[in-house]
Amino acid sequence: MAKQVRVVRMSVEQPLWRALSGYRVLTMLYAIGLFASAYDEFDRPGIAIAFYVVLVVWTLATLPRVQSAVACTKRFLAVDLAIALTGIVLTPIAADDHHIQSGGPTLPSIWTAGSVLAYAIKGGWRWAAFASTPVAVANLIERGSPARDTVHNVVLVWVASIAIGYVVEVARASERTLARALEIEATTRERERLARDIHDGVLQVLAMVQRRGAVLGGEAGELGRMAGEQEIALRTLVSGGLVPVSRVSLDAAEGAVVRAVEEDDVDEGDGAVDLRALLAPYAAAKVSFAEPGAPVPLPAPAAKELAAAVGAALDNVRRHAGEDARAWILVEDEPREVVVTVRDDGPGIPEGRLAQAEGEGRLGVALSIRGRLRELGGSAELVSIPGQGTEVELKVPKARGKAGTR
Repeated sequence: MAKQVRVVRMSVEQPLWRALSGYRVLTMLYAIGLFASAYDEFDRPGIAIAFYVVLVVWTLATLPRVQSAVACTKRFLAVDLAIALTGIVLTPIAADDHHIQSGGPTLPSIWTAGSVLAYAIKGGWRWAAFASTPVAVANLIERGSPARDTVHNVVLVWVASIAIGYVVEVARASERTLARALEIEATTRERERLARDIHDGVLQVLAMVQRRGAVLGGEAGELGRMAGEQEIALRTLVSGGLVPVSRVSLDAAEGAVVRAVEEDDVDEGDGAVDLRALLAPYAAAKVSFAEPGAPVPLPAPAAKELAAAVGAALDNVRRHAGEDARAWILVEDEPREVVVTVRDDGPGIPEGRLAQAEGEGRLGVALSIRGRLRELGGSAELVSIPGQGTEVELKVPKARGKAGTR
């Protein structure tokens, strides 16, 4: 069956980059507006105008640089911070003493915080603290003395950037944990699917060869012995979980990335099919099939898995109840679910035998039946009384039948 790769990106920090891009543009316009409103307070406005020309060109040209952590390189961060510091230091040269002493804004104003926040989002709280320090020093140099409002602004930028950097680090750790959890969950699902397929085919063939070889003896007996050894080895492999991983999580700079390799359902179709048509072939001389008079529609993947579970139940009847045992299949179409009951008149299952079989790696009931129904959002209930046969009741909800196959 064809495979398709679906890439899911989970990034908490990506919205922060988009917000930072908008912040840089808005604060650039804000800084220019402040300069225009206080133009008379500048002794050398030409210096300020030249700085704003550089600021506008730099901000607009570097918008792609603040779209992701990959694009935001260390060299860009260094130049960006240098421009902000240059603007702060040029403020007392361009403005008059009244502007400085009255606590007027620096040339870059709050645009400077964008440079510090870029450090925080890129490298976490340590980078934020590193970038905040020269900004604090430059502001103190610009004012000439540690005025209260200057200290307040410096501390505010410092605390805010460090807090955001810490939040980004926590978000990245959470993304890695979530990606790992998805990988483990998908590996478990793939292991169960593979185990079911192996149990329905290869393991049963090997078990049959072993039994027939033991009866025939001679070279056939040796072949049966080898088949038995391979059956044990294969059951151990399935139980151990050495199966391909269906999802691979990557710690990418733009956030956790999960590539989900899934079976393509296009080949088998997702439309509704009549469950009766899939179960009818199981009817035989010793297997009675009772069905409703009307169609029993289910999504194709769900109907296929339910029919496979019924087949696994009948295989258990033939294998454990004997060739002479009779079985009955009953299909009930309820308003909210479909119920299929498989009953036999065999000797029943001794108490504790199922748990013992799972411990030995014999996963017929655990995976081929219960595992399939669990994937569909349904349930499988097994009732067995020694000497009175076994009954397996399979329930599949109609609403979740299709969704549960993933």
